[in-house]
Amino acid sequence: MGTATLWWRVRGISVGVGSELRLSEARIRKRGISVSTRSSCCSSPLTLIVSSMPYEKELAAAKKAATLAARLCQKVQKALLQSDVHSKSDKSPVTVADYGSQALVSFILERELPSEPFSIVAEEDSGDLRKESGQETLKRITELVNDTLASEGSDSFPSLTTEDVLAAIDNGKSEGGSVGQHWVLDPIDGTKGFVRGDQYAIALGLLHEGKVVLGVLACPNLPASIGSNQQHSSNEVGCLFFAKVGDGTYMQALGGSTQTRVHVCDIDNPEQASLFESFEAAHSSHDLSSSIAKKLGVKAPPVRIDSQAKYGALSRGDGAIYLRFPHKGYREKIWDHAAGSIVVTEAGGIVTDAAGNPLDFSKGKFLDVDSGIIVTNQKLMPSLLRAVKEALNEKASSL
Repeated sequence: MGTATLWWRVRGISVGVGSELRLSEARIRKRGISVSTRSSCCSSPLTLIVSSMPYEKELAAAKKAATLAARLCQKVQKALLQSDVHSKSDKSPVTVADYGSQALVSFILERELPSEPFSIVAEEDSGDLRKESGQETLKRITELVNDTLASEGSDSFPSLTTEDVLAAIDNGKSEGGSVGQHWVLDPIDGTKGFVRGDQYAIALGLLHEGKVVLGVLACPNLPASIGSNQQHSSNEVGCLFFAKVGDGTYMQALGGSTQTRVHVCDIDNPEQASLFESFEAAHSSHDLSSSIAKKLGVKAPPVRIDSQAKYGALSRGDGAIYLRFPHKGYREKIWDHAAGSIVVTEAGGIVTDAAGNPLDFSKGKFLDVDSGIIVTNQKLMPSLLRAVKEALNEKASSL
């Protein structure tokens, strides 16, 4: 067989051997794929070995974007003005920080990764801001975004116009799905916590062919440890969690550079476990969580925290279990779990629906899960699944 007739297809690139190999390798490496060659005694004299993308550039861009968005959110929360809080059509509070965070993340990702096809699934859109009543809010958001970019201390960032900001926000209109790469963003996960001055997170994940391959959680109000976990005790407040597939989960101070690898707790006795749940009873059934905890034998009272900060805290061993059981009719959105789920799983934990099935992020904006979402370590998962099943059966029989 002549070398001119021997080809592979690698992510849309024609890859040949012989005289074509150097060019092909260069084109593949440009896409972030590691390649190597080796001799083979079989079929062809040269075999091309392609490993999966390392996602290093994407992770660096995501960390930068989430950190800058957190900086904007901290500024707004510190001097929260009544005029900064509005109401969306579903009556949940939304602030200039939600919009500003989304605009910043969108702008940074597109700027840092110019060669990548850009798709982002995000919570906000610019509809209300384009109305006459939204013009003052839009101006404030634009000022905040530009001030935050200027605080980076670089002259390379252009001054964004209101149209630039609207366009950046509306980048988030992607539907996601199982083909290609899609960023998934909740610009402020836990808006009610943000408005109260409590916990919230900037949650950013990346899907590749429907799978979460990296996640970043910026948690500006989360201390270095909560509960009884003293492993990461510090007076610092503000944490950045990040993970990419196959590489573990790391934590660093928000805005800091020293990173620490983290791992979920190794508790195997439910009586020693602590349990996280949503702060808002409207977001998850506290009664059902209480029934599950009782069946497990959990003795400590639940720790109630807003946002995916719960995923971050659990990834470093602050707690052992996270239960989320939304009320009937609610559909989980992928941006509420994409980043948090990989932060926990790369730290050695397990994230499933109430029946023990893995979460499927490939179906678009929604996660169609069985009853709820449960998170814990590998040792506790079997007993947790049994307790969940019993509690759900009892609830169903009482209706």
